[in-house]
Amino acid sequence: MAEGWARALHGDRINVQSAGIEAHGLNPNAVEVMREAGVDISQQRSQRLVDLEETQLDLVITVCGHADEHCPVLPVACRKLHVPFDDPPALARNSPAGEEGLQHYRRVRDEIREFVQNLPEALAERPSRP
Repeated sequence: MAEGWARALHGDRINVQSAGIEAHGLNPNAVEVMREAGVDISQQRSQRLVDLEETQLDLVITVCGHADEHCPVLPVACRKLHVPFDDPPALARNSPAGEEGLQHYRRVRDEIREFVQNLPEALAERPSRP
């Protein structure tokens, strides 16, 4: 969802790549709630950070605790920022299927949007450090 928001809100200013420690595929509930918000992420693909080894990264943003704790060593010039969003699939796991489960995805979707919307300004205010 973060990649979709970054492309939709700042695609002209930010070159965004999304990757994880493991590739899990697109979550259909995430695709659905992003579509509701007017952002199509159905063509995004799940990839691993090792798939981006040849890509110069300026900033890596981790959005879940597992990724933050297990993120591999990054190049010295790469900044790392952790933003702890809740994990919608984990929250929805104990909810009935359907609308109630989607509410978790919608809440996190909106929290991610707010973060991404302010991202360029927040980065400009922070001193650059490796």
